[in-house]
Amino acid sequence: MTAHLAHTAHDTLVEDVARVVAGVPGVAFLKPGLAARLRSAWSGPGTGRRPAAGVRLTPGPGGWHVDVQLVASRRDRTVDVARAVRTAVQTHLAALSPGRPADRVTVTVTGLI
Repeated sequence: MTAHLAHTAHDTLVEDVARVVAGVPGVAFLKPGLAARLRSAWSGPGTGRRPAAGVRLTPGPGGWHVDVQLVASRRDRTVDVARAVRTAVQTHLAALSPGRPADRVTVTVTGLI
């Protein structure tokens, strides 16, 4: 039962980070993963909660390692979007757990629209 609770808390944190990323100006959308594409092709709507594609959180020795993959808008400088996403995610995670070591955030822009 504890593993299930930890998994649910992890999924909630992933969804929180995905919402933060989606709110950054210049972010068009998070990169959908292969699993999300297959899931949408094989299942109907309303089949339950799905973790956010494009965000991966892995616990590390000094905090979380966050990997964000997104598609950015062509109107904005890609480097500025990536930096803003990194700062927004770090600020959000620091607010959740003050006094913890800084989390490592990697942002990859996989495309432009």
